[in-house]
Amino acid sequence: TYSTRALLGGDAELAALFDDGAFATIYLSPKDYHRIHMPMDATLRRMIHVPGDLFSVNPATAQGVPGLFARNERVVCVFDMRVGETTLPFVQVLVGATIVGSMATTWHGVVNPPRPDQVREWAYDDAPVSLQQGEEMGRFLLGSTVVLLWPRDTIAFHPDWAPEAAVKMGEAMGDAL
Repeated sequence: TYSTRALLGGDAELAALFDDGAFATIYLSPKDYHRIHMPMDATLRRMIHVPGDLFSVNPATAQGVPGLFARNERVVCVFDMRVGETTLPFVQVLVGATIVGSMATTWHGVVNPPRPDQVREWAYDDAPVSLQQGEEMGRFLLGSTVVLLWPRDTIAFHPDWAPEAAVKMGEAMGDAL
């Protein structure tokens, strides 16, 4: 296990927004499609590159390495989403892995390398990036993992969306509350 704060690079204020919220962890094996698409319409506000290890993220290693997703190098993408009349945060975390030479986003291009020893952050308040549901937002070279975070009471997962089941592009994960 790991804390949301650790996953998000130590940002306690950002992590608090997801207390008692929902999450999904999607593992992309080397045989899978390695582009990441938006699960909903959203506007990018921040991107945070968190340096770290590059352990394998396969299920066996994820079970055996404590806090693996919060220890591996990652790119935290913080979005605003609309739920009714309210704007709420939503996060997609691209988690690097062994042999994953780079992670890229559609607005920035390759985020790593270089691999600095410190957290780097980009703000998009002055030039927000709006992405539509289903639109590509990033990609990995080879397999890795995406962790998604929603605030409390914002998503209800579909009952047939089960752990370890294959996920297909365009498949609905859940419904906004």
